[in-house]
Amino acid sequence: MRSWTALGVFVALVAFVTLLGFFASRWRRGDLTQLAEWGLGGRRFGSVIVWFLLGGDLYTAYTFIAVPALMFGAGAPGFFAVPYTILVYPLMFAVFPRLWSVARAKGYVTAADFVRGRFGSDTLALAVAVTGIVATMPYIALQLVGIEVVLEGLGIHGEWPLIIAFAALAAYTYTSGLRAPAMIAVVKDMLIYVTVIVAVIVIPEQLGGYGKIFASVPPPKLLLAPATAGNLGAQSAYATLALGSALALFLYPHAITGVLSSSSREVIRRNAVALPAYSIALGLIALLGTMAIAAGVHAMPEFAAGFKAFGANYAVPALFLHAFPAWFVGVAFAAIAIGALVPAAIMSIACANLFTRNIYRAYFRPVCTPAHESQVAKIVSLIVKAGALVFVIALPSQYAIELQLLGGILIIQTLPSVLLGLYTRWLHPYALLIGWLTGIASGVAMWANLGFTKTTYALELFGVTIPCYAALSSLILNIAISVALSFVLNAVAETRADTTAADDYA
Repeated sequence: MRSWTALGVFVALVAFVTLLGFFASRWRRGDLTQLAEWGLGGRRFGSVIVWFLLGGDLYTAYTFIAVPALMFGAGAPGFFAVPYTILVYPLMFAVFPRLWSVARAKGYVTAADFVRGRFGSDTLALAVAVTGIVATMPYIALQLVGIEVVLEGLGIHGEWPLIIAFAALAAYTYTSGLRAPAMIAVVKDMLIYVTVIVAVIVIPEQLGGYGKIFASVPPPKLLLAPATAGNLGAQSAYATLALGSALALFLYPHAITGVLSSSSREVIRRNAVALPAYSIALGLIALLGTMAIAAGVHAMPEFAAGFKAFGANYAVPALFLHAFPAWFVGVAFAAIAIGALVPAAIMSIACANLFTRNIYRAYFRPVCTPAHESQVAKIVSLIVKAGALVFVIALPSQYAIELQLLGGILIIQTLPSVLLGLYTRWLHPYALLIGWLTGIASGVAMWANLGFTKTTYALELFGVTIPCYAALSSLILNIAISVALSFVLNAVAETRADTTAADDYA
């Protein structure tokens, strides 16, 4: 079901941002042979650019597809994504200016750089770096899934359009570094806000108002199931998903890369105050899943192929195709596709920074020039994108989605080393390493026990069943072990050097 008008608008907008990506190398000129310039934009982005960059980084194409899909398929539990993005910004306001300060003072490019400097442990830094890369790779692949869903809506099949899109992404990321997604994020966010505002006005008017929309939703999907005396049920799962996701979000390498690209601590604080505007947009985006139920797009024969291929993830494209004229479908689909390219670029840059600084330089070539370091990062960013592309093409999309569920479980295990490390180095690096390993093992074991499809594991405590996000319960175990072992190791083991000073955090 191809509309040439929609396809033309889509191609024109994607081509425009591609040209913008190449032009970005000339914007705020810097020496792109330096890793801090290529991978962090020279740490010179102000409040407005960082707002767009972090918005484009954290609110991805898969957010635009998956959150409404959860509302479409599961109902109220899918709304947990909104409160978790509200919880995360006070954490950003309180904690991440300290990370920015010490990174600026010491020239750190990654969180693993900080961990090595703070705890004097190359092994712990390696663990943080590897965790970041592994947790991020499926996330990049899922951006491709978002593009695939949009291409299906445009009637485009096969892998070649996806390969061409990511070849262009790889080219302008290689030449422009973080400047490219920062510039494109401005266009992406403007397109998404226009799409969301039009959608939440036009579609309800077509469907007879929000009252009729909510009346069309089956009652079990409208509210969380109530807790009982012996089982906290969906409410516990909802709360722990929100809290665990909030604690994990800014530990992802791409989020830290966005933070470290800021020009000052105050830029981070201003954005912690301003970024909740995206949470409002996210709440409206989530309602698109409810609108898709009311519109009955899943029962329309023209969308059968899309739902068969992508399941509930096809709900938003089907809704837009049903509700909008062809030219606006092109705009909306371009917003989603560009919303995939921006975070994919930042994620690949973040993974490249981690590999270059904390694996290649630390273990293979400790003495290398800044230009060589930057060149390695550029090459690795290409390899990361190619790997994500192969991952999506070789595996059915549902497997990529299931693996992404593991990302939060993995990345949250770096919290004791990174976030707690910003305030104290009392935790011993060996204790942190054992705690990290225990958290990883227990989190993965819970995920495996759930058949690799869910991340909410039912804990039995004092005769009460407490469904809990596996990332949060494994993190608690991680912290408990790190604290207990630190009491012992600090008494008997040699204390490692801390290359940071109190003034570095101020």
